[in-house]
Parts: sequence; structure tokens; C-alpha cells
Amino acid sequence: MLLARLGAGGMGQVYLGRSPGGRLVAIKVIRDEITDHPEALARFRREVETVRAVRSAYTANLIDAALDAPPYWLATEYVSGPTLSKAVGARGAMPPDTCRRLFAALAEGLAAVHAHGVTHRDLKPQNVLLAAQGPQLIDFGIARGVEQTALTDAGSAPGTPGFTAPEVLMRNEVGPAADVFALGATIAYAATGRPPFGVGEPAAVSYRAVHEPIDLAGVEPELAGLIQLCVAKEPGARPQLAAVIARCRVAAALVEDSFYVGLAALAETLPAAAHVGSPPVAPSPAVGLHDLPTSTPTYGPGYTPTYVSPSEPPARRRRAPWLIAVAAALVTGVVTAAFVLLPGRDTNDRSADGKETTGAARPGATSKAPSASAHEESTARTPLYVEQTNPSRDYWTADAASQYGEGSCQLPAEERNEHFQSSVSAAESDAPYTSGKGRISFRLGYAEPADGKSYYVAVSVKPPHEIDPETGRPYKGALQQNLDLGYTSKPVDLLQGHRSGEVAPWVELTYPDDFQKFVQGKKYSDAIPIENDPGNWTVLFLHVKGPKEYASIACSGFVAR
Repeated sequence: MLLARLGAGGMGQVYLGRSPGGRLVAIKVIRDEITDHPEALARFRREVETVRAVRSAYTANLIDAALDAPPYWLATEYVSGPTLSKAVGARGAMPPDTCRRLFAALAEGLAAVHAHGVTHRDLKPQNVLLAAQGPQLIDFGIARGVEQTALTDAGSAPGTPGFTAPEVLMRNEVGPAADVFALGATIAYAATGRPPFGVGEPAAVSYRAVHEPIDLAGVEPELAGLIQLCVAKEPGARPQLAAVIARCRVAAALVEDSFYVGLAALAETLPAAAHVGSPPVAPSPAVGLHDLPTSTPTYGPGYTPTYVSPSEPPARRRRAPWLIAVAAALVTGVVTAAFVLLPGRDTNDRSADGKETTGAARPGATSKAPSASAHEESTARTPLYVEQTNPSRDYWTADAASQYGEGSCQLPAEERNEHFQSSVSAAESDAPYTSGKGRISFRLGYAEPADGKSYYVAVSVKPPHEIDPETGRPYKGALQQNLDLGYTSKPVDLLQGHRSGEVAPWVELTYPDDFQKFVQGKKYSDAIPIENDPGNWTVLFLHVKGPKEYASIACSGFVAR
């Protein structure tokens, strides 16, 4: 039985399921539109084999997988607990003793992974679950054996800016020492509550990781010294994991640490499963159970697919029939979302998902969606708007000493695009946006577009507090943190009219004029004036593939006074 959708990434969807015997599992199903993409399939198969090979107290064990024919999927045991990113976002920097215990535990976990001849390659706060039994390493999508060659997008290095080692960024040299660098950067984040090499465009963050010191302001000196060793620019200067553990001098288990134990309250409550055929109800913001590394959640509590009994794919051993049925139902789209009301087609000839339809892409026609890279997608279907799916936990905070509107975001971008550039300023000047109307500009600076490809970007402008739709102001009484996506612009194709070798023009939007809120495919409200809600406003730039399929590529903000 399916309980909820945990999130989605570049390769697939992740769901929470329950076996007939009551065991909770996380089921990852590869996206149908990329099942014919050799590189994506190779990466997915490698993830399965990595999870199968790496069995330790610090990783979720593999339960089953299907690699022979579509639908491709893997199921692992479900681990409850907040990510390190969520915990720091909610509680702030961790005490030095807690950081040392976490340092040692994660080092031990990485050592167990390395003992199987595997490097993780994407250790970061979003990929560490703080479970009751101790931290768990998740997302082995780009992990590989130390002898394997790279399998990455052309022109890009694996990993996440700010946590990827210099030798990986400069020479694509991946080894255990790169995981040690990521471990040091991750603990720096836990100890400071700040991104270890600052915020901004991915290229700028990566540059600082290669050439500049890590941010350790305020960190207890002994802990800071160990972090400094781990993030040494040269891999040979970094300590072995056994030495890291010894330097931590742990005298008590992490699970006995009072601060760590208190983080359990941040774990999301498991949703109750809805029954197929339940009458639709009005949608409400769904709660994601994990902040997945490239999460673009769509469905939440109450999501249950129609049960399908497909023929069993070829396999060396018999798999659990309920897992096969669940995976097939999810991939083929034969599902019933008990809490979703899809709008019908309107006079603009939109499909039910809010996209314009042309030719074979119209409802009822059959066509296979073309494969798409991270930076380019087909123009056959044009997204017309963006609407919220799961709660938005992206928050921008202004730097206290800033004179020019600088600040930082709580969560890193979900996707990387080295060509993306943006700015947020007052409409009549380049000064920080504090009142009146604001100008939001963005472009793909030096992209090399291919003919017939598109890259849609929309902007979300989010007030700091939950807004009463009747007054356009925060609810009276206690101010509630805003989990809404905010007000969004119409998606713009940044590759339209862009010629290779030329610098792309800027797209300029004005807040609040160019922003609205959509619910269930229909306009819900206009954007409110920023004067209605003083505080730190968040500006998210979203790569959009559909009204409910998007990922953040950059984050900024401004102060309303």
C-alpha cells in the first residue's frame, strides 16, 4: 500500500509504502520518460548495486529491485528522522560536543562504505538522516567504486557546490579523500548553521571551495581545527577516517546526546493511507517526510494508487507481488489521488495538468516524451503557470550587517545551472528592494542552446508569514512561518530566440504586477504589496517542466519595511 510521495529527483520518484505485513519501505521508481536513456539507466543500476553491496548500520538496506525491464525500481527500508539540513534549519547550529559525536559517527559510516570499495560522492546535509538509531547516509545515485570512471553530465562535476572537493571540481578526480572533504564541510554546516562556502551562484560557491577558506567563524577552536584538516585543498593533506574518529575522542554515543535526541521531534508524522475510491476533498498543503536532495514533491499524505496486477518481469528470483504492482501503477500513471481535483480542459485547449497541448501531445493522443537534459527540454508542451505542491521550506534571511541587500537561503538549490544569472532590486534603481515595486531580472548568460529546445524558468516571491487571503496580510495574533510557495510568475523560455555564441538578454519582471497565485489550475489571487508583511521575503527561481513539476535553481530575497 502506498502512503505518500516522499519526493522526486532528476531520475525518479520516491514513495513511502507499507508491505502487507506492516513493514515501511521507500520505493524509488525511475521516470518513464528516461527509461530509454542509456546514461540514466546505467546510473540507476549502479545505485541499486551500490545499495545492495553496502550493508552497514549507517545505510538503509536494500529490500528488492527490478532492473530487467520497465518499470525499473528499487525498494529500501524506510528510515524515519529529519535530515541534517532540516534539523539545523529548525534548531540552528549544533553544540560542539554534538558536532564531535556526529563527526565520528559519520566518519565511521563513510569508513563502512569505503570498506566496500565505494565512494559516496555527494555527502551533504540533505543526504544525512538523523535517525533514532544514529545518522544514516542516503542517496547513492552518483556513488561508484573507486576504480570506475566518471559518468556525469557533459561539462559538469559530480556532487553539490560547497561540499564537493577541489580535485573533483578541477580534475574530476574522485576518491575517498573527496568524501572526507564533504564530511568536513557538512560538519562545518552543523557547527555554524551556515553554508560552508557561502551562498550564491553555483560557480561562485565552487570557486570559493577551490580557492578560499571555509567559514568557521564562531566554531570551538579544537573542532574548527579538525574541520580545517578535512577540507584541506590538497587531498593528500586530509586525514584518514580512522584518524578523524580518534581526534573526536567520543566518550558517549550520539544517540545518548540530549541535543541529538531532541531532534527526533522534527521527524514528520507518518500519514494514514487513503482508500481507493474515496471522495475527492479540497487540497491542502502536503507534508514531505524527508527533504530529499533534489526534491520536487507533488503528492503527499493520502496519495494511493489504483492496484494493478501486471505480469511479473523476468527475474532471477521471485519478487514481492505487492511491490511489483505498486511500481507498475506508479510508472504507468494508473493512479487515483484521493485529495487531488484536476481541472478539466478550458477554451485555451489545456490538458488537465495545465500545459498547452499541440498535435499528438493533446489528451487522448499517444506519443512518447523525448528525453531531456538538466538544461534543455522539448518545447512540445508549454507550462502556463506554477502552483504549490508540498510545503515550501526555502527561506531567505538578510545579513545583519549588510548594506547592499545581501543574505542567504536556508536550503541549497535543487538543480545546478552554471549559466543562470539573476538579480533583485528596486524598480527605479539598483538599490536593495525594500518597498514599492521591485525588479527581478534573470537570464541564461552563456548557454549553448540546441534547435527546438526550451528551458522554462518562473519566479516565486514568498512573504515571510502566512497570509490571510481575505485581508492580504498576516493572520491576526501569533505570526505563522510561511510554508507557501508564494506568488509566481508565468514561466518564460530562456532559450527562445537565444543564439549560440551570444550573451542572452535579461528577462525583467516587476513585483507585484507580474505575479499571481494559482490553486487547482485556476488563478487564486493577485500578489500582495510587500508593505503588507514586513520582514525577509524569499525569491526562488524555478526550472519548470510542468505546473507541478519544478525545481529551484537559485534563491535570493529582499527586506520589506
